[in-house]
Amino acid sequence: MTERDLSQPVTAPDAGIVLAAPRGFCAGVDRAIDIVERALQKFGRPIYVRHEIVHNTHVVNDLKNRGAIFIEDLAEVPPGATLVFSAHGVSKAVQEEAAQRGFQVFDATCPLVTKVHVEVAKLAKEGYEFIMIGHKGHPEVEGTMGQLDSGIHLVEDVNDVAHVQPAQTDRLAVVTQTTLSVDDAAAITAAVKARFPNIREPKQQDICYATQNRQDAVKVLSQQADVVIVVGSPTSSNSNRLAELARRLGVPAHMVDNADELQAEWFAGATTVGVTAGASAPEVLVNDVVARIKAYGAVSVRTMDGVQETLKFPLPKGLKLDNQ
Repeated sequence: MTERDLSQPVTAPDAGIVLAAPRGFCAGVDRAIDIVERALQKFGRPIYVRHEIVHNTHVVNDLKNRGAIFIEDLAEVPPGATLVFSAHGVSKAVQEEAAQRGFQVFDATCPLVTKVHVEVAKLAKEGYEFIMIGHKGHPEVEGTMGQLDSGIHLVEDVNDVAHVQPAQTDRLAVVTQTTLSVDDAAAITAAVKARFPNIREPKQQDICYATQNRQDAVKVLSQQADVVIVVGSPTSSNSNRLAELARRLGVPAHMVDNADELQAEWFAGATTVGVTAGASAPEVLVNDVVARIKAYGAVSVRTMDGVQETLKFPLPKGLKLDNQ
């Protein structure tokens, strides 16, 4: 791909950039990254992390450079090592294997994912089976389904609901992956309730506040923008949902891991460019993207009004640093 002459703008004259609010890191991602950083400071390198701590290439590569080793199989972790579970959560089998192997474990599972795990464990003791709405193969789904040996039925779309065959329907509950499209999850939940009218729903919805807030912001952003850029890695479920939502609302949308993936032709004639970021994408990447779009001719940047997020989650015991 040849370098474009950035002295020749491609956006419309006086084009502007609108930043979504909120965007980027959520409390669960902040906590997960903080756990790995503190473990490295307190115990030294290497620190082993099961699966990517969060689904962002920049974050993972930065932690690799600082001494984190990302693994999928606990057999790759030497005896006595320090191990961190990723923000997506793990199955009971992984927890038990880590305990048997004697690792020092710090659990970076997002507390909002843990809430779903606790609900599953509690209701399973009462004899419930579950329908889980989520994406097959996603680590959060594997972790939640892995809380039980059986009795959780995965549905990915409305069509899947017709094929669920629970052993009984008197005690049936629904749970949801926390990073789904709010609208898609509502449609699938409606189909589940139509087929199983007495199904038990969570007291509070499982889709997390950050996913909801970022999708709500994109709905507003899409009313103002000619094109939407979502900063996020391909593996990030919540980032993918943001791009899909903008497209569904009729706005061209592109997801990029970093500014180098931007293509000038996306902005040809654009008057307003909307920019947001998934919950695992750091603000430094947003700043790089904004700088590149300004090089394409955008002349102003403003942040839209939005929800102010103040939630913080406590760290696990044993990670307090000596100078604190």
